[in-house]
Amino acid sequence: MLILALDAALARCSAALWRDGEVLAERMAAAGRGHAKLLAPMAQQVLSGVPDAVAVTIGPGSFTGLRAAIALAQGLAAGAGVAVLGVTVAEALREQVGPLRGRAPWVAIDNRRGRIFLDRDGDLAPVALDGLPVPGGPVVVAGDAAIAVAAWLAARGGDVRLSDARLPRARDVAAAAARQLAGEAPMREAQPLYVDPPEARLPAGGLRPAPR
Repeated sequence: MLILALDAALARCSAALWRDGEVLAERMAAAGRGHAKLLAPMAQQVLSGVPDAVAVTIGPGSFTGLRAAIALAQGLAAGAGVAVLGVTVAEALREQVGPLRGRAPWVAIDNRRGRIFLDRDGDLAPVALDGLPVPGGPVVVAGDAAIAVAAWLAARGGDVRLSDARLPRARDVAAAAARQLAGEAPMREAQPLYVDPPEARLPAGGLRPAPR
């Protein structure tokens, strides 16, 4: 199964060509902004032949980055006549963490509004740092807010391990998508996953009429 995977959810862009657990080609770059400009050339550089599927991270994450990556993934999939699969940031990071016997994986993502998007095995919710739930057992924490979350839990006596998985990688997006195709995980559409409403708001009086 040849999968082209794309990620632009957080502060990094990456693209990878993946087949049956092997990374055939990969590109990564730090990206606070400009995801759309970086990602398309990366996809072109790694792509060789026609993939069997295209996979992309769907969130939570950067509004612009998510939409740019999803639009590119949908366009490439349509051109190749193949399926496009959505993978959450937490699913990709759990692939990176790998199996840890006896520890529940928590993924903590900074929402840049003073809160954290906390994913506990698919249960996703925005929480304040001082409002974090107390784990009922050993946990491992990943994500770009993992250091703060792990420190808070450890200070309260939690059995916590800090993972070095901070940002998703396209190779892990591909691995998570392969689980969907194998029936090991639920299929996800390539549509943005937003936890908070967008910051943009319509004017109180509504939009102005179009000029004549």
